[in-house]
Amino acid sequence: MGGFVTAALGFPAVLFSFLLIVVIGYWLLALLGAVDTDDFDGGDGLLAGFGGVPLSLSLSLLIAFTWFASLVGTVLLDDLELSTPARIGLGAGVLAVALVLGTLGTRVMVVPLRRVFGPAKEPSRTDFVGRAAVIRTSSVTHDFGQAEVAAADGSTAIVDVRQAGQGNLTAGSRVVLYDYDSEGEFFWVESLDI
Repeated sequence: MGGFVTAALGFPAVLFSFLLIVVIGYWLLALLGAVDTDDFDGGDGLLAGFGGVPLSLSLSLLIAFTWFASLVGTVLLDDLELSTPARIGLGAGVLAVALVLGTLGTRVMVVPLRRVFGPAKEPSRTDFVGRAAVIRTSSVTHDFGQAEVAAADGSTAIVDVRQAGQGNLTAGSRVVLYDYDSEGEFFWVESLDI
């Protein structure tokens, strides 16, 4: 255990050890609900390649991977028993390599996470196309009618509907919304009754 603490507090791992403690504290507070984890993504600039996932997650992964790489480098440097100037010079090299490896590791993890944290699709009226509905007006014609339709999340909406041909669609009839007319802002329906 003493060797681990010595390596974690040795240069260059010590730079990321304290950052890792902050990251662990942040996620503990997030688990308790004390901090909000809904933050913006990396966007442009230094963290541009990490976009598509919350910034707190990207930075946490970057710090963890970089800390681990610098810890391994610190252990390897300790085994070499170098003079102080050589140790500082090689420590700076380990720091640079750890940053590169941490960035690569984070990029590898962020790519599949983008699908999980991808932008939510904005709901639209066309989401109702193909759904079953129940007529709520006394009849449906080519210029009048309303139906109640359930969305994927279980909520319901009353929408304007129209029937293209002749038929006997009355209150309580089950229909399918098969097309949406964006100009008229109504759905074309067809009876589900056989």
